Amino acid sequence: MRFTIKREEFLKGLNIANRAVSSKIAMPVLENLRLDLTDRGLFITGSNLDISIKTQVPYKLGEEDIIRNYKEGSTLIKAKLITDIARKMDSDEITLDVIDSTIATISNNRSEYRLNCVKPDEYPDLDLEASGVQLNMTTNDFNTLVNQTAFAASLKEQRPILTALNLEARDGILTATATDSARMARKTLNIPQEVEFLANIPAKMMVEVSHLLEGKDSLDIAFSDKKALFTIGTTIVATRLIAGDYPNTKNIVPKITNYSLEVNANDLMKAIERANILSIDRENVVDLSMSEDGVEISAKSSQVGSAVEKIDTFRYVGQNLKVSFNSEFVIAAVKALGCADVTFAFVGEMKPFVVENASDDSIVQIVTPVRTY
Repeated sequence: MRFTIKREEFLKGLNIANRAVSSKIAMPVLENLRLDLTDRGLFITGSNLDISIKTQVPYKLGEEDIIRNYKEGSTLIKAKLITDIARKMDSDEITLDVIDSTIATISNNRSEYRLNCVKPDEYPDLDLEASGVQLNMTTNDFNTLVNQTAFAASLKEQRPILTALNLEARDGILTATATDSARMARKTLNIPQEVEFLANIPAKMMVEVSHLLEGKDSLDIAFSDKKALFTIGTTIVATRLIAGDYPNTKNIVPKITNYSLEVNANDLMKAIERANILSIDRENVVDLSMSEDGVEISAKSSQVGSAVEKIDTFRYVGQNLKVSFNSEFVIAAVKALGCADVTFAFVGEMKPFVVENASDDSIVQIVTPVRTY
């Protein structure tokens, strides 16, 4: 195997495939990237078995030669080493030459590295074929769906199902739901009527796919029983689905609320952030006090004191109410809505409350209050 390649395009491919490589894995062979040079170009593959990424560097881009002076073949090379070398080499082109399947020389006109490499047959077989139900989405729709929901998934592995973004397609509606049991984010999108599936995709994998969409107009997604496969131009991303039944969140949104607050989103977030400076011993908990006469955000610490922030512009309907909540949860929910004015709807002091955009019913956020006494 041998080729001379444009360094910038090579590094771009290495960086994409590297997103799937983890140093914390029981199979040492997966610390390598797989390089396959075929008649269609250079394919670079990385995997940690939970997620696999395969991307293509073509021989030509338009009229420009990207790969030249080549001999087809395959090899495995340490992902971190080859990526660092390609990043730091000071040249427009890099030459890679595999000698006797065991040594790879990486060189330009002034530098040469000799790296141990591994025979490609030691790499596990990866299922990177699209199968099952297929759906095409615009980049804008996919990014909106991920940005407005994935942050609410759990980061803790004790309940793996809560680390998933639950996707359900039925009757022309795609519903994405994420919850860590203390909050929930839900987004709906219109899709073709005939598409139906139910899948629990790791939320962090959806975020990874979102990062790969820059400069792309759309992507294709295929859902089968055990995996989701995303095709983004010349890059394929496959991820395992999370097994198990997702919690029933359909009835979490209250049908009747007794209190309503409409407020400028930016004013609210700034007030929360300022008050939160003093929530030292309450783990980001702040208090929201509401009446028709005024709205205040407050926080206190037995160590350093207290803070009160008044919000001047608001519209409140209901009796006096005080609710305590995790400030980070509410700020994340408000940011996800992406609107100038945000509406809060409350059932009572300790009942989950709704954070929503009054002019967009496709997204809803739920936050559970915190008991402070």
